Amino acid sequence: MSTTTSGVTPYYFVPHPSRHPVFAAAGLFFVILGAANWINGNHWGMYSVFLGLLWLFFVLFQWFRDSIRESEGGQYSRKIDLSFRWSMSWFIFSEVMFFGAFFTALWWMRSHSVPALGGLDNALLWPDFKAVWPSVAPGTTASPANIIEPFQTMTPFWLPTINTALLLSSGATLTVAHHALRAGHRAQTILFMWITVLLGLTFVFVQGYEYFHAYHELNLKLSSGAYGSTFFMLTGFHGFHVIVGMLMLLFITLRLMAGHFTPEKHFGFEGAAWYWHFVDVVWLGLYTLVYWL
Repeated sequence: MSTTTSGVTPYYFVPHPSRHPVFAAAGLFFVILGAANWINGNHWGMYSVFLGLLWLFFVLFQWFRDSIRESEGGQYSRKIDLSFRWSMSWFIFSEVMFFGAFFTALWWMRSHSVPALGGLDNALLWPDFKAVWPSVAPGTTASPANIIEPFQTMTPFWLPTINTALLLSSGATLTVAHHALRAGHRAQTILFMWITVLLGLTFVFVQGYEYFHAYHELNLKLSSGAYGSTFFMLTGFHGFHVIVGMLMLLFITLRLMAGHFTPEKHFGFEGAAWYWHFVDVVWLGLYTLVYWL
């Protein structure tokens, strides 16, 4: 059923037919249409992208508002809570596979593609080529035809290490906030949630400065061969996930300040926390494989 009877939570809440999915799909359509035309030189595509994004965010705001009202109105039973947990679990699993594909691509290029370019069958074409990954031998570009501008690789000191400390600290403050919520200490929960959000925001700014440093001082760009493309794809997508996770935590914090969630019922908080801890774990793998090896 879609409504409660005499304030009783339904066994399994089924919402009324909603306009939100089709409206969100319309926004995404104009985003993709605009992006495809923008990259092909049609200037009007830029306006389509931004208008589509604005429309999508407007729809998502209304959609999330309705979901919050349903939750706070007592519509969600234990069965709905279980559905949410399974949904978030599968979503994070899909993200694991997403990053796993990029880590696999990095491994394949380092272990197979670049060494293959230095094989005997290519020795006549590129006799001076060093088939080693740029982070292993400074000055190499992993480009046998020398079509890549010289660049320096990114080392773990000190910006990536600072960002590692920031993310690990944010995971700790988020855990403290979770324990405080379960203990019924709302003020302490809100305090540590704000600290977590600020740590995430600081991470984003540090990574932005790292990109500025890479482009202008190391000449490391997305076009810097296999190393540059994997570096920016991995760190860039992770940075995007940090921004998404930070926004999730921000809205959860605002909901806490509005009196939402109880010590017994707070999966919205837990779902955002799962996502943030996943982002932390991905960064540890990225920090090790991209910056150290």
